[in-house]
Parts: sequence; C-alpha cells; structure tokens
Amino acid sequence: MNLSLGQFQTAFVDALYLRPAPELAALTGQAAFAVYRNTVLAGCVDALRANFPSVETLVGPEWMHAAATAYAQQSPPCDARLIHYGAAFPAFLDDHLAHHGLVYLADVARLDFAWTEAFIAPDDPCLQLAELAGMTASDLARSHLQPRATVRWRWFGSHPAYSLWQHSREHLTWPESQPWVAEGALFSADREGVSHQTINHGGCAFLDACAAGLSLEQASLHAEQAQPDLDFNDLLGRLLQARVFRPLTFA
Repeated sequence: MNLSLGQFQTAFVDALYLRPAPELAALTGQAAFAVYRNTVLAGCVDALRANFPSVETLVGPEWMHAAATAYAQQSPPCDARLIHYGAAFPAFLDDHLAHHGLVYLADVARLDFAWTEAFIAPDDPCLQLAELAGMTASDLARSHLQPRATVRWRWFGSHPAYSLWQHSREHLTWPESQPWVAEGALFSADREGVSHQTINHGGCAFLDACAAGLSLEQASLHAEQAQPDLDFNDLLGRLLQARVFRPLTFA
C-alpha cells in the first residue's frame, strides 16, 4: 500500500501510541520500533513530570511516574513543544485517580499548569499608574480593565489549593497552624518571571468580569456580589501592583 506523507505520519503516530496502524505492520513488527516507542513515551512522561513539579512533590516520583505514564498512553501530545503538554492532566487526575483520596491534587495540577501558561504567554502592554492621574470617577467607572495575556487566576472553594501548591513548589514545610480554607491563586508574568499570590473570591470574580469585557463599575459590583465584605480599594491596589491589566480602554 502506497501512503502519502500525511497518511504515513498519521499511521506512524497511531503506532507509537499503540493505536491500530495496520498499514505499518511490517515496520511496527520490528523489535527496534518498540525501543523507539518506549523512548517517545519516556519523553512524554518526563515532560509531564517537569510541567507538574508541585504534584510530584506531593505524591512522590514513583506515583507521579505511574500517573504520567497512564496519561501519556491515553493522551499523546498534539504539539511538539512539550511545555504545552498536559492541559488535560488535572481532569485526568480527577476522573481516574480519585480513589486515592487526594481530592486537592487535581487543583494543585491546575495551578502548576496555570503557572506554565502565564510563563509562556506572549508579553503585552501593562497599565501604568500614571495613566490614572487626573481621571475623574466617571471616566474610571466606564473604563475597561482587561487582564494581560500573561495573567492567570482561579478560585478553589474546597481547600487551600494555593498554599498547597506554593508549599510543594517551593519545598516548604506545611505549618500545623495552616487553616484548611478556600483560596484563590493569581499568577502574573513579565520579563522577570512569574509572580504569584493568593487572591480572594471577590478578586477572582472581579477578574472574571473584567475578562468578560464589563466596565470597571460593573465588574466591581460583580465582585462585591460575590464577596459582600470585599475591600475593593485594597484589591484594586494589589492588582495594579501585580501588573495585571492592559492599558485602559473605554466604552
């Protein structure tokens, strides 16, 4: 059977990941192909371990290797840039490994991947505080604060996902006094690296609203509905200091 280059490449990838590829039976039956297949699989596993370091710290190398192998066999990469690999790994942990009782593990994985997304996102302009000088309250109310491409945030209502992630990522000892409470996480990247901090429920709601294109006035109301005791001025100051927003736009 004569295959086009595209057909050969598709069949070759199928064979690598143990999917049916009868067109290449003569090739895949050779012992050397199994060696090549194992080398590719090992590369996927190594990429996952590198992309989810906090998860590995929590569960240990052997557990992580087994989970990464199972995921790689089921979900091969679709991008040659393996730093992008593993977007569905948190969901895999939720769906297939829940019996281990580590209910927070998938959320720690989501933060590992959010850190990577912030790190690899293209840099874009940042709102400078000088732009706010002389603006009236009316001007600010109708302005739009759009989060930068290098910013990621997420709220976790069941456990202190950010603290778990931070302590694992930085190999810190978990303090006995650490409260087991809901937490959010905020990542913001620039040329100096990725900064991170905890963020409250109202802050995540505010950023969701900003990303949806709501005006500053509408987004602040959305945040205060999510968290009635929110100190909005403190929140906005923290977000500006973290370089979260693009330059202002107006309705």
